Amino acid sequence: MKGYSHRSDVEFGESDPLSPWEQRVTNAVGQVIEFWGFKRNHGRTWALMYLRGTPMSSAELREELGLSKGAVSMITRDLEQWSVAHRVRVGSSKAWHFVAEVEFLDMIRQVLRDREMTMVERVRTDLKDAMRMARESDASDAVIERIERMYRLADLVKNALDLFLNTSRLDVTDVEDVL
Repeated sequence: MKGYSHRSDVEFGESDPLSPWEQRVTNAVGQVIEFWGFKRNHGRTWALMYLRGTPMSSAELREELGLSKGAVSMITRDLEQWSVAHRVRVGSSKAWHFVAEVEFLDMIRQVLRDREMTMVERVRTDLKDAMRMARESDASDAVIERIERMYRLADLVKNALDLFLNTSRLDVTDVEDVL
């Protein structure tokens, strides 16, 4: 089972460009991000940019995190798409540099809006279709009621996400009725 635990497969060496505390932080964030279903290096990259607090080039990210050019390119593109990092120009450098978003609540909202809300909408659509199909078939009233309960739960999750995205508050008082 996945979970947040100390990873013994992460070795901290003296030749590593990151300090031991940077290694600890980037790996901890990477583990949490991986637990949420993203790639570990997305979390490590964002965490390093966040810690440093200054724009970092792709070359710096590659060197500091030991990633390939292609990996850094895909990771920074994803982080930009999720609005958890953005690119900037630094001085006369022709290379793009990347900066981490620092507002945690804004990042969480964006990811919830782009990822979880899309999934919840898909589930609601599938359950609504299944309910219609069950009614048109010879499904029992008990089965139709169970599908309706699942749909109401999905609807509550959608409403809770909407509320959180719009107000940063979460209200799950109606969940007990459905469950």
